[in-house]
Amino acid sequence: MRVTFLGTGSAMPTPDRVQTGILVEPAAAATDDDGDGGGDGRARRLLIDCGSGVLGRLSATDAGYEAVSTVLLTHHHLDHVSDLMALLKARWLAGEEHLEVVGPAGTKALVDGLLEVHDYLQGRMDLRVREVGAESFEVAGFAVEGFETRHSMPCLAYRFGDEFVFSGDSEAFRGLANFASGVSVLAHDCSFPDEVDVSNHPTPTQLGEALSGTDVDRVYLTHLYPHTRGKHSEMIRSVERSFDGDVRMAKDGLRLEI
Repeated sequence: MRVTFLGTGSAMPTPDRVQTGILVEPAAAATDDDGDGGGDGRARRLLIDCGSGVLGRLSATDAGYEAVSTVLLTHHHLDHVSDLMALLKARWLAGEEHLEVVGPAGTKALVDGLLEVHDYLQGRMDLRVREVGAESFEVAGFAVEGFETRHSMPCLAYRFGDEFVFSGDSEAFRGLANFASGVSVLAHDCSFPDEVDVSNHPTPTQLGEALSGTDVDRVYLTHLYPHTRGKHSEMIRSVERSFDGDVRMAKDGLRLEI
């Protein structure tokens, strides 16, 4: 599996970190566009969340927005959905015909509301919306398991087998840590350094304590607010005080082969 962090920022983006977006591809699809792989790699590329700036980041990847016909939303906060209509319009103008949007309860109402505002986009392509929950389901050819997180609105974490888990936005808690146990890579919200008193997001110490004793090989800290600038090494050390796995900072453009 290939995972590309398109956006690792937050509701307060910075020049080097746009809002949330992650591109997930199977290893075969990631190299299949030249025809050597014997299949249509385009059909199995998945965009998780689509915050402001993600469309631009996506356009710089090998896949481009033309090859991404499915978006999986963790929740409906603006920094996770604000490029959704921009993606639809870009795909329409590029001659693409399909877009599927999958997400938690309320996703259909969200998309319908956006199309009421941007009514000229109605009927431009085959747009399908599907709602999922804390369950197992399939999306863009991937087997995915959802898990309810602790945030200020309903939000789902997603697990892709034993390879990858994305927390969405969430406080750190043992249930989510157990959900990720046994995975190779966990990308977890770690929005603020320890000195910030925050709810609905974790601090590094809280995250490390929640992950203590879990079998996760590597954790990437993401969804970073500007408050974390200059504190990355300190944040990593805070997580490592309780968690003995590999801890790293995510950054825009980081590509992982898992």
